[in-house]
Amino acid sequence: MIDLQLVLDNRELLTEGMLYSLQLTAFATLGGIVLGCLLALARLSAFKPLSLLSAAYVNLFRSVPLVLVIFWFYFLIPYFGFQIGPDKSVFITFTLFEAAYFSEIIRAGIQSISRGQLAAAYALGLTYPQTMRYVILPQALRNMLPVMLTQTVVLFQDTSLVTIIGIKDFMGSTSVVASNNGAMTEMYTFAAIAYFCVCFPISMLLKRLHKRIAVIR
Repeated sequence: MIDLQLVLDNRELLTEGMLYSLQLTAFATLGGIVLGCLLALARLSAFKPLSLLSAAYVNLFRSVPLVLVIFWFYFLIPYFGFQIGPDKSVFITFTLFEAAYFSEIIRAGIQSISRGQLAAAYALGLTYPQTMRYVILPQALRNMLPVMLTQTVVLFQDTSLVTIIGIKDFMGSTSVVASNNGAMTEMYTFAAIAYFCVCFPISMLLKRLHKRIAVIR
């Protein structure tokens, strides 16, 4: 059983941890989408060096575990003389890591749009940036929105990894309470329930969104 009194006694620490996890998720999602969009456009570029460089970035980050990337930035950046601290380190790490995944989502979304629309836009005199902004990306967004939201849910779950470098996110705060009170089973069960309560409703909404988009198509 979960000791609710223990949870209530440490609610401030647990709340701060949850807020940290949500802030990291929001920051990495927004930053990852912006950087991912640039990477996707670079990868679709006819300029080969730019396309290959973008592909190399994406393949690198998609081929290594996130926990390893966290260690890279946490230990290697200070080695080169940059003292940014663990908090800034994980915000940078998650943004750069998620950008690789959002890049592939955005690229797939762009490629899902008929090339005939691209030709039609050019026939109307639109430039490539205008075509992307007004014609391609608005339609692609509808196709890739469910996958983006799914990736965001995965990102929220992955934020629990920052506890390995001592950051008190929700999982880290739970671990502190668990170790201080000798209540490992109770607190980790509580953490599992908390993550479930956040992620499961969103997953259900995503299923409904998938169905609505399928009907529109």
